[in-house]
Amino acid sequence: MCLGIPAEVKEVKGNIAVVDFGDGVLREIDAGALEGFKPGDIVIVHAGVAIERLDEDRAREMMRVIEAFISDLERKADELERLFQVEEMVEKQ
Repeated sequence: MCLGIPAEVKEVKGNIAVVDFGDGVLREIDAGALEGFKPGDIVIVHAGVAIERLDEDRAREMMRVIEAFISDLERKADELERLFQVEEMVEKQ
C-alpha cells in the first residue's frame, strides 16, 4: 500500500512543480510523470512524485477522508495520554 497526499500546484518549472500540501510550506516535487498541469491543479504526490491529477470533487472528498483520519488519530492520542496518566498515578501509589 502506498500513501499519496493531495497538494495544490503553485508553480511549474519544467519537470519540477512547486506545491503546497495545505500547510503553507512550498515544496518542490518531480512532475515528470504527469503532463500538462498548471498552477491551481490538485495532484496526488507519492514519495516526492506527482502521480495523479484530481478533479475538484475528488480532491474535496480525499481531503474529507484525510481530515476524518487525522481527527480519529487525535482522539486516539488523547485516549492514550489519559491512560498513561492514570497508569502513572497508579504506579505512584
